[in-house]
Amino acid sequence: MGDGWESRLERWRQAGLIDPAGAEAIRAWERAQPSPQRLRVPVLVAVALGGVLVAAGLLLFVSTHWEALAPAQRFALLLALVVGLHGGAAAVEERFPPLAVTLHGVGTVTLGAGIFLAGQLFHLEAHWPLGLLLWGLGAGLGWGLLRQWPQLALLALVGPAWLISEWLMAVNGTTQGLQGGSGDPTAVAAPVAGLLLLSLSYLGAPTGPGPTAPARRVLLWLGGLGLLPAGLLWHLFTHWAPGTPPPPLPLLLSLCGWAVALGTPLLLGLRLRGRRAWPLGVAIGWLLPGLAMAWGSHQDAGVFTYLWWAVGGLLLVAWGVMDGRSERVNFGAALIAIDVLTFYVSQVMDSLGRSASLIGLGVLFLGGGWGLELLRRRFVARALGRGTP
Repeated sequence: MGDGWESRLERWRQAGLIDPAGAEAIRAWERAQPSPQRLRVPVLVAVALGGVLVAAGLLLFVSTHWEALAPAQRFALLLALVVGLHGGAAAVEERFPPLAVTLHGVGTVTLGAGIFLAGQLFHLEAHWPLGLLLWGLGAGLGWGLLRQWPQLALLALVGPAWLISEWLMAVNGTTQGLQGGSGDPTAVAAPVAGLLLLSLSYLGAPTGPGPTAPARRVLLWLGGLGLLPAGLLWHLFTHWAPGTPPPPLPLLLSLCGWAVALGTPLLLGLRLRGRRAWPLGVAIGWLLPGLAMAWGSHQDAGVFTYLWWAVGGLLLVAWGVMDGRSERVNFGAALIAIDVLTFYVSQVMDSLGRSASLIGLGVLFLGGGWGLELLRRRFVARALGRGTP
């Protein structure tokens, strides 16, 4: 049992699930077991902070002495850093596994820096997204060999960065750059839609209630951290009108962009969830009004916009209840709260007096927050299968 097992055992005894003799026997057995050797939070924080500082220091050292080194010395230094960090991690694997994970992670980060510096060294800057591709392949290889979360996190971040960089290069090659191609909403809406769907795919990595596998937990955290920023970007770009619309992007390029933006998260969802990936299809359907507004007059859609985002929050809550995942319920509730607050500030507050608007805002925080919290707790309890609190 984990921390607090005595309180849970007492609660079970009081509920009649365990008789007093059985509870005492369990308590005696647990106390007789050797305590597990767990690292305390300060140690983990120190290891993580040390890894970040080492990575920053190495990059600073290389950049400071870069001009003073010969080309052969530069390449040898980059190779020595990558090999040395991974070799040091392998040496301490048995003695201190968290340090090994940190050194392997720093080594993978250094690999990315080394790839770009080596490209600069040998003047291989013609197509810079290939550096991200090589970095992603290195992170994927590291994940396949080590099964450690830093490599998976880097792969989940660098992979989309490579696709977006390839898209930017393609847009730059057919128009006057991203600004020049922004008359076609595909230039900005396609990558943002891909990021939003990819965040949902990461957030939906856990497929049921209970403990989550470490790899899926990493994706869950990445999806949670990226969902709200991606949603904000989607809202901004679908309501943004360029000054003078230039010619649209070529049809083939637009079709390829949307195929990758929508297809990649769907394929990942199928890999993670199998047949239970259909909510991502619902999310694509939810994106369609935004696309219609992006290709429309770019005027403020008024109340419809806020209703549209409220529906998105409700869909996220329903997905969490269906899968038994409380974090999706919490994200959906947060999205609804932000939507209601934004609607009040932008649509209602200006029509009221100064004092009335402040009173209304206070009532909204108190009453609306209380009601939303009650609903959130009810849905979280339903998601966890414990009934209504």
